[in-house]
Amino acid sequence: VQLQASGGGLVQPGGSLRLSCKASGSIFNINDMGWYRQAPGGQRELVATITSGHSTNYDGSVRGRFTISRDNAEYTVYLQMNSLKPEDTAVYYCNALVSTQFAAPPRDYWGHGTQVTVSS
Repeated sequence: VQLQASGGGLVQPGGSLRLSCKASGSIFNINDMGWYRQAPGGQRELVATITSGHSTNYDGSVRGRFTISRDNAEYTVYLQMNSLKPEDTAVYYCNALVSTQFAAPPRDYWGHGTQVTVSS
């Protein structure tokens, strides 16, 4: 199973970006999907998660500015980021809890990360 993230870049404060992450490979079912980020010198932290039933959870620092969504048929998760701040600068990683066959326990998979830089 591979996760391919895209959509990062350089944006000015107050701007917007949309991240995408598509899972591919031997997939039977995807449970939770999510986005995490790691700033320079910091630890990887949760940004937002979404269940297969589209229930969402956000870190308090992004609630109201970021929106996570997913397309189950396309095995893709999105992160719409609005009103971006310099403190949102980080490498963003997508995550998926994937079962590769019927009755197999799900396991975590990670994408390689995409850089988001918010600067004037």
